[in-house]
Amino acid sequence: MTFRPETAPPRCCWLAATVVFLCGTTPLAADLRTAPRPITERVRVSDDKTRFVFVESGKQYVPWGFNYLGNHGELLEEQWAEHWDDVETDFRETRKLGANVVRIHLQVGTYMTAPNETNRAQLERLGKLLDLARETGLYVDVTGLSCYHLDGVPSWYDGLSEADRWDVQANFWEAIAKVCAGRPEVFCYDLMNEPVIGEAKPDDKNPWLSGELGGMYFVQRISKDPGMRSREEIAEAWVAKLTAAIRKHDDKALMTVGVIPWAQVFPNAKPLFYSPQVAKHLDFVSVHFYPKAGEIEKTITALRVYDIGKPMVVEETFPLSCGIEELDQFIDGTDDVVDGWISHYFGKTIDEHKQGHELTDELVAGFLEYWRDKGRAVQGEPK
Repeated sequence: MTFRPETAPPRCCWLAATVVFLCGTTPLAADLRTAPRPITERVRVSDDKTRFVFVESGKQYVPWGFNYLGNHGELLEEQWAEHWDDVETDFRETRKLGANVVRIHLQVGTYMTAPNETNRAQLERLGKLLDLARETGLYVDVTGLSCYHLDGVPSWYDGLSEADRWDVQANFWEAIAKVCAGRPEVFCYDLMNEPVIGEAKPDDKNPWLSGELGGMYFVQRISKDPGMRSREEIAEAWVAKLTAAIRKHDDKALMTVGVIPWAQVFPNAKPLFYSPQVAKHLDFVSVHFYPKAGEIEKTITALRVYDIGKPMVVEETFPLSCGIEELDQFIDGTDDVVDGWISHYFGKTIDEHKQGHELTDELVAGFLEYWRDKGRAVQGEPK
């Protein structure tokens, strides 16, 4: 996508357990890449509901960057107390790659010590992380309620009823929103990574969780016993409860839910969290797309199912099942409906990947070079 400051711009559109950062497309963002300066302006949805703009200047903001989980195989919150220097280095390195946003993933067990009790020290560290983001020019996509590592999930949490579990989730978001309120660097709250609704198998040892990948669980049920309720009724009640909890303390930041694009798997699938009944509580669409080789047109068609008249961010993408050239085709082929892109950063620079001995190092180095240069092209800058 080429940034067009004189016209209403077109809406641009891995593997979790990685770091993701976003790069900007406005003159402000371009300045930050060469000489980062603290963030002072919030981001909002434009009046015509088609894109993101800065609150004061009104200039367009296009999220572009990386998911950030920490060092590969670990989570940020499992290492930041002892390895804060690594976090600072990673933020600054991703900024050099042109990111203007970073998506962070917060676990329930990190912040909730009991249904109504929070971990003050961890909340303070979250505030410190936001300070770092503001200083380095990175907006933050705050994704919450994660249960990625089983040993980080409180035993009392999984024993709760659905209603009580939702109450804990609301308490979690109230605590997070108190830390984030008034901070312009907070781009959005993502209520949960890839929530689903449906009954668990009778022999499932972790009935609330699914989507295991590399020892981590990225999919979570918000209801495992729908009963006579429709999926839309459950999704709306859950989204309404959590957005209300956040807005008690922060009525400025944007709300979204990062979803699995079922339309990519089932061509006739309709959005659930972005159905009219549920999406009215959310400010923009967040979808996770990993294109498959030879299926780029099919993937583009699936993405367009989520074009519902709100800004759209592809919150996760990576050439996991295709090459960089096909990923590029996917991005270019959806620049009229996508307003931002977030990929993955794995805790190593381009040069470190080039010097590495893992089979994936060469692939990731090439991808990071592409992502850096693509961000510049999106902003109409020379490589």
